[in-house]
This record gives sequence, C-alpha cells and structure tokens, in this order.
Amino acid sequence: MPNRTNQALSMQRRGFLKSGLAAGGLTGLGLSLSDLLSVRAAAAPARTSGQAKACILLYMTGGPAQQETFDMKPKANQGYRGDFNPIETSVPGVEVCEHLPMLARQAHRYSVIRSTYHNSNTHGIGVHYNMTGLKNAPRTRGEPQMDRVDPPCVGGVVRQLRGDHNGLPASVHLPVRIGDQNNFQWGGQHAGFLGPNFDPLMLIDESWKPGTLPPGFRPPKGVGDRRQESRQRLLTRVEQSRAEVSPAEANYGRFQQQALDILGSNSAWRAFTFDDESPETLARYGDNKFGRSCLVARRLVEAGVGLVTVPWMYLHSTKNFDTHDKHFKVMKDLLLPPMDRAFSALIEDLTERGRLDETLIAWTGEFGRTPKVNKKAGRDHWGPVYSTVLAGGGIRGGQVYGSSDKIAGYPADNPVHVRDFIATIYHCLGYGSDTRVVDPTGRPHFVVQGTPVHSLF
Repeated sequence: MPNRTNQALSMQRRGFLKSGLAAGGLTGLGLSLSDLLSVRAAAAPARTSGQAKACILLYMTGGPAQQETFDMKPKANQGYRGDFNPIETSVPGVEVCEHLPMLARQAHRYSVIRSTYHNSNTHGIGVHYNMTGLKNAPRTRGEPQMDRVDPPCVGGVVRQLRGDHNGLPASVHLPVRIGDQNNFQWGGQHAGFLGPNFDPLMLIDESWKPGTLPPGFRPPKGVGDRRQESRQRLLTRVEQSRAEVSPAEANYGRFQQQALDILGSNSAWRAFTFDDESPETLARYGDNKFGRSCLVARRLVEAGVGLVTVPWMYLHSTKNFDTHDKHFKVMKDLLLPPMDRAFSALIEDLTERGRLDETLIAWTGEFGRTPKVNKKAGRDHWGPVYSTVLAGGGIRGGQVYGSSDKIAGYPADNPVHVRDFIATIYHCLGYGSDTRVVDPTGRPHFVVQGTPVHSLF
C-alpha cells in the first residue's frame, strides 16, 4: 500500500472532514457499515475487562531518564549516580526525584512500573513500540518513519472500534508530532495499515497555541462570528436558488456545513478552547505548550474523545528528553518542573472532577537513559529498562511494580515488555487478545499481543 503520510498530515479543514468525519468514508476503505459494526461487536465482549472511557497518553519525546524521575539510585557508584536526590512521596517507602515535588504528593493516585523494557536503543523503534505495542514492519535502511505497512497506533485502533462522537474524532494527537530536529515524524503515530480514515487528528503546526481552535478550523483573519454567520446565510440562499446540484457538489456542501458547524459557539470543538477555564486552572497546569496541551486533553476526553496523545513540547521540538549532554542541568531547569506541574495537575484535576476512575493516564517515552553518565555529563539511549506510569482507569494507585538492578541497567524482577505495557492500556479501555480490527481489504487483525499487568488492578 503506498505511503500516505503527507496526505494524512494535511490539516486543511475540508480535507480532514472529508477523510475523517464523513460517514461515507467507510466506502473508501472497502467497508460497509455492517462490516464496521461487526468488528465493534467482536470487540464488545472484551469491554468488560476495563472501566476507562478514555485514555490520555503523555509521551515524553526523547526518552526520559529513569534514574532522574521514578527510579532513583542514590547508592549507585560514582559515574552512575545522578546529581539529584530522592524525596519521599505520599506513599510510605516510595521515592521519586526531588524535582518532582508535585507528583510526589500525588503518588497514592498512580502506579510506577520500574521494569519496562524492549530490545532497541533507537528512537524510531522505541516510538513505534510505545505507541503501538508492536514492532514496526521491516525497513531496508534507517529509522522507521511513518508508513502504511506498519501496525496501527492505539489511537487508530480506538478510532476504528469506537467511532467518532459529538462531531469530534475519537483520537487526537497534540500539540505536535513525535519527532526531533533530524526526523520529522517517527513511525507508529497513525493508523498504519488500517488506512487514513482512522488516523488520529494530528496537530503539527508548532505555531498553534493550545487553548484555541486548531489551525485550519478558525475563520479568516478579520472575520468575526457575525460576519461568518452573514456569509453563511448568503451562501445558503444562493445554493437554495439552484434547481439541481451534482452528487459531488452535494458532498462538498455537506463537508462545508460540518466545517461551519465547528466554528459555532455550541460546537463540541470548543473543547479545544479555554473560554470557560479560570486563570487559576491554567496556572496550575502551567502556561506553556505542554501544560496547556494537558488541559486541552482533559477537556477533550470530557467531550467524548477516546484517546488523546500529548507529546512533550515546552519551547520547541529540539528541547526534549534526549539529553546526551548537560543532562542534569536541562532536566532541572527545563524539563522536570513543567512536566511535574502539568502531569500532577492532570491527575489532581480529574480526581476533583470525579473522572480519574474512568480516565486512564499513561506516561512513557521511547526508552530510558544509560546507567553510566557520559563524558558530556549526559545519558544516552537505553531500552533494556525504563520507567512508565499509569493512573486512573481502574489502576490502583500507590504501587511500584517491578524493579531494576542497582544501577538501573536491567530489570531485576517482574520485567514488563513494552507490548505488555500497551496491553495494560488496552485492558483498561476494555480490549484484549480477542479484539480485532480490519484493514481496507476486510482482513481482520489482532493488535493486542501482550499480557496486561493484572496485579496493578
């Protein structure tokens, strides 16, 4: 199947609505409505396994160090031990990094897996693993970029199985793609072989300010609500005066109306905006791109979106957790404080709103960092062990599952392959090994290939 990445990434309003929100898009996949309903029915029995209505996946692009977050090693030898100290949390005996004080106070509401692992130190492979739970299709060379031959991300699966609701896509990815200055977008971030109709809505415009309507869904500059409504009424009168329209024109008109509805004050798309949020709430999350994106994610799941992926973005995409040099300074000054604030605010906010039990929050990156500090005061890529975090959605808080050895180099007990971590996310959402999705040819695929960590529930 040809690579459709460029088309999938297009954020033109009409193109997105045509490919993603129109019910007629099923026919372009070779699926009838009955076909899709049968796929959802086949997955339905597994829904009894989880209680999460939605998932927010916080993705720390670059790969955060386990030693400077949730798996401190204060007794490690020189050359391995980091510069930071552990602090106590709300759970006796559980410690986290001193630069995560807000998360320390929320520890009774989340569980840490300290023994997550996979067999690669490569960004692209790690991204694909942590977004899909599956290995990417073989490549002839280089890191895996986006390709339709790959298995779908969790968001693509959720979008096919649950469908879109309230005029919103079932899966959203914001504020940016997962990539860096060298690779625009690693594989595993779209619906893969399921086809573009099930891709998450992905926002890739780095100029977008979370808390406003996405680019392409705003009126032209200088066109206010009243002027937009006047234009719409004039267009309606002109079109009604025509005796007949072609099927293509009728389809265009339908998509146009959907686009106009998005701009309406009562549209579910207003979940992207902060019009009704207090300054105190925004301050609690942090007035930066990651904090604002986490607040948008909370609003989207409340509006009915099934899965929201929030990749790390604070200043711009090169300032991420890939800390090969000046690791401790960058973690202390740039990365940990806003991550601590936004992640803890999301947990606290959902708890106060009575939604944490039905909303799973998952925290991960592509891998961890090397046990040994390099000559540039950095840590390099390390897939053999890293930490992941789960909160809400049926997960019992206050737990630490698994452990790493004394230098955080390898699992010491209860190893959890990344496919099992993703299977745990699926389990929370109600999907298991018998859950099927179908590709455009109608062929079924079983996408949950790991084993959930049942002791977390």
